[in-house]
Amino acid sequence: MTRRDGALLLTGLLVVLALGAGLALGRGTQDALPRITDAVDIGFARDMKVHHAQAVRMSAVVHRRSTDPELNFLAIDILTTQQGQIGIMTGWLDLWGHTQTSSRPAMVWMGHDGPMPGMASSAELAALEQLPVDELEEQYLRLMVRHHEGAIPMAAYAADHATSPDVVRLARAMEQGQVAEIASMQGLLAARGLAPEAGGRQVPAVSGHSGHG
Repeated sequence: MTRRDGALLLTGLLVVLALGAGLALGRGTQDALPRITDAVDIGFARDMKVHHAQAVRMSAVVHRRSTDPELNFLAIDILTTQQGQIGIMTGWLDLWGHTQTSSRPAMVWMGHDGPMPGMASSAELAALEQLPVDELEEQYLRLMVRHHEGAIPMAAYAADHATSPDVVRLARAMEQGQVAEIASMQGLLAARGLAPEAGGRQVPAVSGHSGHG
């Protein structure tokens, strides 16, 4: 086994451990609210799990294909942090007695019936496996900036409107963490002599307190 193979194996183990730890935390630390029925809490947990899963998928590709130390550090951080948060939200939904998914459209808990903002397309995801490594690295950074820009209003809305203090805390931490990571990723683009990612994915306006339970 090469050093590179060993590093990939170790990262895979860390991701599995992060998911398991998050799941245990989500099931074990919910406070005084054994069954949450609030649409924001439930919809946020369901939709942010899906949103995070795409970030984990993209980060796994760049970690496997790129040998750039800074980019690998970023990818590992996203892999472990967001996989752990997926575990937490999975545990919450189990504890609350709700299914992990819903037949209702995404984003209705924010008063918006439409696709989640910031998500990469199937073609963009497939391209990450095929692009030359330098192009992969740039594309990953740009996609992740857009991805985070889409997640921030979701987290901010949950932090402002959720019922569970645990959900509020996690959502606020996500919002703050992803703002910081956007700055870091823009810095990585600049260090490569590339223009910053301007975004351009329209973030939906939010209204009301619609249901997704």
